[in-house]
Amino acid sequence: MSDDYFLSDEEINAALEGFERDFSGIDNFEDELAGVLGDKAKSAVLVTRLSSAQLLAAFCQLSDISATCIASDKGAVALLRNLDGDGPEAAARDLTTVVSGLSLALAVNRADHIEATLWANGQKADDIAPPIMFMNAPDFVEDMMIGSTTLDALKTREDAVDSGSLDRKGALAVIAQHTRFGRAGKGGSRVS
Repeated sequence: MSDDYFLSDEEINAALEGFERDFSGIDNFEDELAGVLGDKAKSAVLVTRLSSAQLLAAFCQLSDISATCIASDKGAVALLRNLDGDGPEAAARDLTTVVSGLSLALAVNRADHIEATLWANGQKADDIAPPIMFMNAPDFVEDMMIGSTTLDALKTREDAVDSGSLDRKGALAVIAQHTRFGRAGKGGSRVS
């Protein structure tokens, strides 16, 4: 073999520096790779018609769902943290089982493919086209699903409520405040 096929030490070091520079923005390479392969969702959200992020966070706490909840004029949204395997679908199933009568839309980005489904009574109801879901959801939902914003950026919002910030007793107190049962039948907020 001639020396033309071998790289000098300087060429190898230059190539390695370029490689390190290209991948320096990736905090966790294994998570990123799992997202590209589809083994782990890149992002997932539950879009509800609830009027309160705090109420959604309380329901998530009781359903054992780790999420950051944000309210909007189009309904409260849960930004899911468990993105492994079928974690997002399990969250939709559990939340619609625990909260009888609640329906929601689940959007999941796996390997840059976004799927949206409707859920009710612990069951997947229908698939919906992501653009139709995005038209009926807050703008930050589409931004998160296409990757132009992140969970870390959204959880710093003033109106963000972490489901983990509530214990069971606190979650029940929040639910009582938002229902007629918590106000002795006098006016609670809408939970539709």
